[in-house]
Amino acid sequence: MAASKDPDKFFMSITEGDNIPFDYLRALYEGCIAGGVAGVAVEAALYPIDTIKTRLQVARGGVEIAFKGLYAGLAGNLAGVLPASAIFIGVYEPTKQKLLKIFPENLNALAHIAAGTIGGAASSLVRVPTEVVKQRIQTGQFSSTTAAVRLIIANEGFKGLYAGYGSFLLRDLPFDALELCVYEQLRIGYKLAAKRDLNDPENAMLGAFAGAITGAVTTPFDVVKTRLMVQGTQKHYKGICDCVSTIVKEEGAHALFKYLQGIGPRVLWIGIGGSIFFGVLEKTKKILAQRQPQTDAQK
Repeated sequence: MAASKDPDKFFMSITEGDNIPFDYLRALYEGCIAGGVAGVAVEAALYPIDTIKTRLQVARGGVEIAFKGLYAGLAGNLAGVLPASAIFIGVYEPTKQKLLKIFPENLNALAHIAAGTIGGAASSLVRVPTEVVKQRIQTGQFSSTTAAVRLIIANEGFKGLYAGYGSFLLRDLPFDALELCVYEQLRIGYKLAAKRDLNDPENAMLGAFAGAITGAVTTPFDVVKTRLMVQGTQKHYKGICDCVSTIVKEEGAHALFKYLQGIGPRVLWIGIGGSIFFGVLEKTKKILAQRQPQTDAQK
């Protein structure tokens, strides 16, 4: 299917024709808007599941899981998720399009992987502090976002907001790259087979599939990341390797995968989250694309 025939051409996964100029600034601008809207939608809808998942991952043998305060810290977390998601997609979209022009079309998956990694790295500067504060609140260490930020900096220094940064990158960069690559490749295949654009339910379905698969594969990284982020000044673990070895020694290797350590809630959460995120993302892109001709006509 020729790229120039796709009305969503500025955001599609197939390379555009050489005679069609690509507006990278527009991709950045609209990507930021679409990414921010999609990120907030997912977080607002699935925050309780994320809270339960975090508490399950932190709990050790015999510890009872609390099911109260599942929305604790939501408002403060949304304040971080909005710019983080905006940066992620805002960087991903123009980077993807630039790389698609560099890589041969049969290697476009590499462009998606590289763009997802770059977008994830850029957004991590906001995502990590947001994640640290959120998970400290979810596990009952702090009662509010402002208190969490103030006390973390007071007790651990500014670097405390980036606790577990290495494990976060170890989990999220492969996750971002893999999820976006799976989603983009599924979209390409689906559009070529159907010879038409995907509708909203189809985008949501492919997003759910990509999210669930990626969530299951990266669960061990997520367990390690959570343990490092919530330990605070107690320092149960010295780093990524020590965390993995301690979990395996004290709880067994299966603790990195078993249901009660988060693989069940994580797959459920990210599968549904992928459906919401990509569904809202593509819908927002279409709305923004429909507004563009009117804007051009007014100029």
